Amino acid sequence: MKFRKVLFAVLGVAVTLAVAGPAGASLLIDRNATDVKIEVDKQGRALLLYNADGLSRHVLVVGKGINALPPTKGAKQTTLTVDYGGGWGLYHQTTWKTFTNECKPYTGPKLAWFVAGCTAPDGSYWALQDFAQPLPDLGYDPWTPQQKAVWLELSHFNTALPQLEVYQDWVYGGKFDEVFGRYTYLGKPIYGFGTTSVGAPTDSFGRLIYLDTFNSPAYGPGWHRENSFVPHNPSGIFCYGFFGFDPTKGGYIHPPGQTAFRQPGVGSQYRITAEGPGLMPDVEWTGTALGPFDATNQQDVQLQQQMDQKLTQIANGDKSCNGGHFD
Repeated sequence: MKFRKVLFAVLGVAVTLAVAGPAGASLLIDRNATDVKIEVDKQGRALLLYNADGLSRHVLVVGKGINALPPTKGAKQTTLTVDYGGGWGLYHQTTWKTFTNECKPYTGPKLAWFVAGCTAPDGSYWALQDFAQPLPDLGYDPWTPQQKAVWLELSHFNTALPQLEVYQDWVYGGKFDEVFGRYTYLGKPIYGFGTTSVGAPTDSFGRLIYLDTFNSPAYGPGWHRENSFVPHNPSGIFCYGFFGFDPTKGGYIHPPGQTAFRQPGVGSQYRITAEGPGLMPDVEWTGTALGPFDATNQQDVQLQQQMDQKLTQIANGDKSCNGGHFD
């Protein structure tokens, strides 16, 4: 008899979106950066040094923003201000040239996609990550420079990391594989208050969760982006069934001429990366796929029953993920 084990994780990791001026959660600094370094002075300002597009960059980040605020309708997430002029935009001087680094080596929690970081004089952590955020969904290989770009993202925090719970089971009588779970920060759900017609958050509290699949028979060897989705309001739960998709519907983009139906992207492993709330790091989970459901295998049947109970528990009355689950 084959053995199935429940895959569960509570993990953490980092990010941030940057324009010259106030910026919201998940501070994107640049794309395809190399030779990345970070410094912090006694005033709590950060200086980011890196190369991009053949040029040396000196980016100054200022403000009191740190960690994340709980979801509050109509409010704004914690923020920082990013000056790509290295101080010229804020102070009309090249502050980066006289910047005095007081930051010590990074001693914070382990972060996925980690590039550089340090521990500031006040004990807070600054970190930079590289994440291939814009990969196309449904397993397509990227075909534009924008899709191939790796995003350099910044976080600033001094609390415990966000928690990403991930479980696996099956839906619709075992016909389809599913991943589901809950996303929280300091014990409270992470969620936003609206999305676009294709599921992108419309406020600074909404976060995207990215699902990748490994060695999928439908997509080929290696890692491929399966899809992305948001944790639900107000529970912070999420659920994703590995169904087939018509790439011409639902807002998906596809390479020119490739409009054939995409078979379910089940693989041998799955990886989930969730954007951190506010200025918190992203969270990543990786686990081995359960494989097909076997109704004659009592362990599969028992696992499905356990996972139905787990979903009920973490949903706490939220019925948005009940569709397709076993009765």
